[in-house]
Amino acid sequence: MEFFRRKSVQTFTGKLLTLVVLTGGAIVILIPFAWMLSTSLKPAEDVWLLPPQWIPKELHWENFVNALTIMPFLRYTINTLIITTACIIGTLLSASLVAYGFARLRFPGRDILFFLLLATMMIPGQVTLIPTFILFKYLGWVDSFLPLTVPAFLGGGAFAVFMLRQFFMSIPMELDEAATIDGCSPLGIYWRIFLPLSKPALGTLAIFVFMGCWNDFLGPLIYINSMDKWTITLGLNAFMSQTGGIEWNLMMAASLVFLIPCLVIFFLAQRAFIQGIVVSGVKG
Repeated sequence: MEFFRRKSVQTFTGKLLTLVVLTGGAIVILIPFAWMLSTSLKPAEDVWLLPPQWIPKELHWENFVNALTIMPFLRYTINTLIITTACIIGTLLSASLVAYGFARLRFPGRDILFFLLLATMMIPGQVTLIPTFILFKYLGWVDSFLPLTVPAFLGGGAFAVFMLRQFFMSIPMELDEAATIDGCSPLGIYWRIFLPLSKPALGTLAIFVFMGCWNDFLGPLIYINSMDKWTITLGLNAFMSQTGGIEWNLMMAASLVFLIPCLVIFFLAQRAFIQGIVVSGVKG
């Protein structure tokens, strides 16, 4: 009896300690968001008060209206949505098809090609930046959305292929064999069996792509010159100079508005996100 009582106390202590650590970590992570919200509701003169004022004496909701009307952020949002949607569709289709080939098809040099694909993940993006720009300039794609969207339809990137390949490897071979006996082609197996079973992994990958495209700054900065084609990140960067200096209350208001879609999508899809991450590493 004493043993079980001691075991129960240890279990409770462990759970309590875990709860305390997780709560402390959550508070640390949420502090910047709380400060962003607090700053967005302050007048400009209260931003640098010492000691800091976490709860404004007066809530200035007009900061959001002022921040979003100084520049054509609606146009920038539409541009960002076009690029993000195209990248998500292209990455999911092309990466899943390539991953299916590496996971199920047998052909000479398959493992070597997969190793070379993974090796590209170790190459810094800065190394290929100039050659890629020269290629797109030669094609006449500079100052358009094509350099930001077309690569997503050409494999989707090594990480996307690797992630989906690991998930596909966890699908039993018996499903392939049964479908083959029924007369289904390899492409039919991919479309009718693998894609429907891969919703958690595809959902997880879609979240990664959305976050990357929505917050991408370097790509649009390099390839887009026309102001009417700017994305949200370029608009926020120009916002600081357009206001004649950094008005941090307006800057935080605009940033907070464009942060909301990322938070909403993550929380709505967190179950699929966690399931996809867990299952993708089951078998390799």
